[in-house]
Amino acid sequence: MELFAERLKKLPPYLFIEIDKKKKKLIDSGVDVINLGVGDPDLPTPEHIVKSAQNALIKSEFHHYPFGAGTQEFRESVVYWYSKRFNVKLDYKTEVYALIGSKEGIGHLPLALVNPGDYVLIPDPGYPVYKSSTIFAGGNIYQLPLTEKNNFIPDLDTVPKYILNKTKLLFLNYPNNPTTAVVTEDFFIKVVEFAKKYNIVVAHDAAYSEIYFTENAPISFLSVPGAKDIGVEFHSVSKTYNMTGWRLGWICGNPEIIQALGTVKDNYDSGVFTVIQQAGITALTDSQECVAKTRKIFKKRRDIFCERLIKLGWKLKIPDATFYVWANCPDGYSSTQCVEKLVENAGIIATPGVGMGQYGEGYVRFALTTTEDRLVEATERIAKIKW
Repeated sequence: MELFAERLKKLPPYLFIEIDKKKKKLIDSGVDVINLGVGDPDLPTPEHIVKSAQNALIKSEFHHYPFGAGTQEFRESVVYWYSKRFNVKLDYKTEVYALIGSKEGIGHLPLALVNPGDYVLIPDPGYPVYKSSTIFAGGNIYQLPLTEKNNFIPDLDTVPKYILNKTKLLFLNYPNNPTTAVVTEDFFIKVVEFAKKYNIVVAHDAAYSEIYFTENAPISFLSVPGAKDIGVEFHSVSKTYNMTGWRLGWICGNPEIIQALGTVKDNYDSGVFTVIQQAGITALTDSQECVAKTRKIFKKRRDIFCERLIKLGWKLKIPDATFYVWANCPDGYSSTQCVEKLVENAGIIATPGVGMGQYGEGYVRFALTTTEDRLVEATERIAKIKW
């Protein structure tokens, strides 16, 4: 009897676990590794958020099963933050649900919506969980190419009608990982019209909305009229407040879609630890100066790294958002070959574009999740490589 389920055979190795394994192997062998691979901010969680969790931890009433959608106070804090940040009105009772990180919610959503054989439209390149969650649900994947020619925005008009008639779900992610692209309100308006026409659920991943470097802040998908009729938005404290390890996010938007995901979660987990929710309340409702400070740090890192890479002859668009740099590989190198060269000749870990989808071939993603000095050193090491 075959030990493992067939669905596991359909999954590619999870990219960021493989990158972490490679990093640890290099470190064990004595290499001074500069890790620009996984998007895990090196900055500490702000002190006032940590203190909030410390104060909550000693309260015995927070030590029980949290169950369900999250505490009323946490969901109200999401409502407050969305109203203040995006001018989006939400009902905490039906339109907000706490998640054990947005990744968990994204991973479970297809189980709530997708029947075997249904199609899911997935941006390519994109966050690997969109694909793996579809595979787990037995859905069929239709890739939406994100190309430089189209400013890394999918052309929805190119999807064949026979696919659209079988499509249940569309994943989107802006500001985008890995391409760093940002979209305008006009695109989201078109998405709403498209989704309503073909009766498709839209799931927008907005995890990077607060890491931007322009005067105009990225907008929420839910700020577009009609978006809540057909869609939901995932968000998280991970990138905004340097809380990746805390595992706290939420889904908000259409109540029926949220209820469906909640049904799945009720059968998989017992909710988000209340102490973590208390920290999230503090993050969302207290001063946002810490977020502005984080943006300044990443902007300076972006400027230093991009300027030096460009001087070395690398082709790239200076990102307006996220803490990534999406660069063209040197001529004659595939993304895998490029990353291998960086590792073997410079001790630099980066992400091959093809690892995030076939249309990522020809690119490499650098994460600006280390100090300015280390980024300078990384470019100095890259300058010594013979391409």
